[in-house]
Amino acid sequence: MTFIQNKKFLSYIKPFSFLPAIMVMCLIFSFSSQNGTESGSLSHSISLQIIQIGNSVFHQDLSDRELEHYADRIEIPVRKLAHMTEYCVFSLTILFPLYLYGVRGKHLLLFTLVFCVCFAASDEFHQSFVAGRGPSIKDVLIDSIGGSIGTTIGYRITKYFKRRSHK
Repeated sequence: MTFIQNKKFLSYIKPFSFLPAIMVMCLIFSFSSQNGTESGSLSHSISLQIIQIGNSVFHQDLSDRELEHYADRIEIPVRKLAHMTEYCVFSLTILFPLYLYGVRGKHLLLFTLVFCVCFAASDEFHQSFVAGRGPSIKDVLIDSIGGSIGTTIGYRITKYFKRRSHK
C-alpha cells in the first residue's frame, strides 16, 4: 500500500475506531446493571473456578467445603482485580482512537485518564439505582488505577512505534 492509499484507508476506518470503546462501555454498564445478588454470584463463581483450577494444577485434593472457603477468601480481590482489568482495557480502547485522531503527548494521557475517571464515577452513580448495589469512591479509585495502568501501557506502545518509525 502506498502512503496515499494508506492515508485514504485510515480516513475510512477512523470513525469506527471508537467502536471497541463503546463496546467496553456497554459491557461495564451491563455488569453494573446486575443486582447485588447476581453480581455477588458471578464473582463467587469466578473465584470458585480459580480455586478449582489451582486445586487441579497443584493436586491439592481439597474438599468441597475447603474449595468454598478459599473461594470466599479471594472473592473481593478477584472482584477488584476485575474492575482494574476492565478499566485497563477500556483506557486502551480510548487511547488508540485518540492517537489516530492526532492527540499526542500529555494531552493523550490527560484526555484518556479524565475520560476513564469520569466514566468510572458515572458508573458508580448508575449503581446507586440498582438493587443491592451502591456507589463507592473506593471502586472509582480502583477503576482509575486500572485506567492509569492501561493508559501508561498504551502511551509507551505509541512512543515505541513513533521511535521505530523514525529509524
